[in-house]
Amino acid sequence: MGHRATLQFLGAYAGVTGSKTLITTGGRKYLVDCGLFQGPAEVRQLNREPFPIEPVTIDAVFLTHAHLDHVGYLPCLYRQGFRGPIYCTEGTLALAEIILMDSAYLEEETADFAKKSGYSHHQNPEPLFTIRDAEAVLKLFRPKPREEWLAISPKLSLRFVRSGHIIGSSFVQLMFDQEQKSQVITFSGDLGHHRSAILKGPEIIRQTDVLVMESTYGDRLHPQQDVLQVLGQALSRAIARQGVVVIPAFAVGRSQELVYLIGQLERSGVIPSVPVFLDSPMSQKALAVFFAREEDQTVRSSFRGDPDSFFPQKFEVIESSDHSMMATMMDGPSIVISASGMLSGGRVLHHLKRRLPDERNMVIFTGYQAEGTKGRFLQDNSGTLKTLRIHHQETEIAAEVLTVEHLSSHADYQEILEWLGAIENKPTQILLNHGNPVAQKALALSIHEKFGWSATAASERQSWEFF
Repeated sequence: MGHRATLQFLGAYAGVTGSKTLITTGGRKYLVDCGLFQGPAEVRQLNREPFPIEPVTIDAVFLTHAHLDHVGYLPCLYRQGFRGPIYCTEGTLALAEIILMDSAYLEEETADFAKKSGYSHHQNPEPLFTIRDAEAVLKLFRPKPREEWLAISPKLSLRFVRSGHIIGSSFVQLMFDQEQKSQVITFSGDLGHHRSAILKGPEIIRQTDVLVMESTYGDRLHPQQDVLQVLGQALSRAIARQGVVVIPAFAVGRSQELVYLIGQLERSGVIPSVPVFLDSPMSQKALAVFFAREEDQTVRSSFRGDPDSFFPQKFEVIESSDHSMMATMMDGPSIVISASGMLSGGRVLHHLKRRLPDERNMVIFTGYQAEGTKGRFLQDNSGTLKTLRIHHQETEIAAEVLTVEHLSSHADYQEILEWLGAIENKPTQILLNHGNPVAQKALALSIHEKFGWSATAASERQSWEFF
């Protein structure tokens, strides 16, 4: 008889952040992803709680991709004693280095500011983790190529398969060597799609015995209109009134695609050439990673040796914070792409503080806004909200606020079903995580109606046994 395998969700069981899934087999423990909880204060506080098992007992971590809600807890895990290998793709390592170091810097800066200003409820506020923690855990990364099975133990092998979400993102497949036959668990991580202008879509998975599937958009469809048309109409409207367009965008993936799409709109004559600023140090570094990872790109042949075919004509990278503050004072028309994508901090808040009170200006959300974030609050209440609190001050809202949902890097439920349709066998179990309960329930129903398969929503700390 082969080793039994058990699975527990330690995060992303009833929401879309804090992804951590524990696999126990043959006396060994493994984590699939190790992300931070994000959102309102009570959710972020979960990051401060003791880890549910001793980190020193974890043998290895397998990463689907480098977004903070999938890798951001790794320095904390290291701080608590974890010293095992962290397996991922080369692209994930490149982005994780950028994201973890930036996050560590912000943690230290925020704690230091809290001490000096006295606004914290804690007498001695401490960062969740430090730059030293991030540097140390990055040394544990072991990047591996996709599509190759890697022996983790005598009874367990690992393979990465492209998932099309961001650079380096992959399905994690674990193959358990049983006496009679091998059994495979596939973790979708965040499933991408084939609508991106710059990234290849997800590969097909033909066989899997168990599937752990994300459900972020399990109850929603993305708009079917052409993203260039929708984005072009919005930008044209703001530019015509000499406005400044502020686009809060995730530094990894979304910012790079926006730069490319704005350049396409210029070259096709849909919008005039105006200054386009990329004001996010992390986005700049992620752009360099994008250009270096040809295996994930769809547009490589169109800009090889000719950067002008990728960038807008008046594209400018903002390096220093002083330059960023100067950009907030410039007259329009112009376009500013800045982080963070959910308005949880960063330079974008300075731009909003300056631009929100002017009705000529525009704010465009281009990605999922988690519940409890400032971005979600502005997105849901922009029609009735008169002010938004930024840097402990109320800022008047007169600018136009809209959402372009076409740019989400997650598959919607129809795209999830299309991807599932390529699986040739009936999985013995489908577990849905990384979605709110409504989305999980809706996706489970859709899967049952289309395929006759049962799917179960993830629940906190419940243990599932396989094989």
